[in-house]
Amino acid sequence: MSIWSTIIGGAAGMAMGGPIGAILGAMAGHYVGKQAKGKVGGEATERASFTIGVIVLSAKMAKADGQVSRDEINVFRQAFQVPPSEVKNVGRIFDMAKKEATGYEAYARQLASMFHNRPAVLEELLSILFYIANADGVIHPAEKKFLEDVALIFNFSPDTFERIKEEVLGSAESDPYTILGARADMSDKEIKSLYRKLIKEHHPDRLVAEGVPEEFIKVATEKLAHINTAYDKIAKMRGIK
Repeated sequence: MSIWSTIIGGAAGMAMGGPIGAILGAMAGHYVGKQAKGKVGGEATERASFTIGVIVLSAKMAKADGQVSRDEINVFRQAFQVPPSEVKNVGRIFDMAKKEATGYEAYARQLASMFHNRPAVLEELLSILFYIANADGVIHPAEKKFLEDVALIFNFSPDTFERIKEEVLGSAESDPYTILGARADMSDKEIKSLYRKLIKEHHPDRLVAEGVPEEFIKVATEKLAHINTAYDKIAKMRGIK
């Protein structure tokens, strides 16, 4: 079952509190009589919470520059494998989040608490927000401030924020050391160790095992490509074998 069907079909069985639980509760109320019976397991609830978090934070970020662009909505639907049958349902969550008075900080704090011992999951969530913010090719200053605030709530340092940004948005001109979160004065051994650590932590299979729904792995795959390219550049400059 896809994550979208899990959310719609099992919302009533997910025992969640906080603002994410409120959204799930509203969805369950909308589909009363249609939802799955019984409790939904912890793993499914975590994946659903991650997904709700992405949708809600995306909606609130889209409003940060004063308008929700069609590009931002379209890139969400296309990148995260929303099947045609669930587009309206995902749109409904998106609209609920735009209208809901609770600020994005409360959602970010709940996600930070849920995944505090899995920082790679929070990194992936922030990466997805970068991906959506850049849908129209430009990250608005208000969106950048939004992303910085979420990163702070997730307990990421400014250096980590820059690394995540470059891993997602990296171009041919990007500093490969920034993409790896490395320094030019590090030894070859340290660079190689850091590279291997990043590849291991952000491998799609590991992220799925830690709670990231498979529908959201596209961004992780693109990040790995940027990380590999950055390491290859450094290896070539240094002559690392």
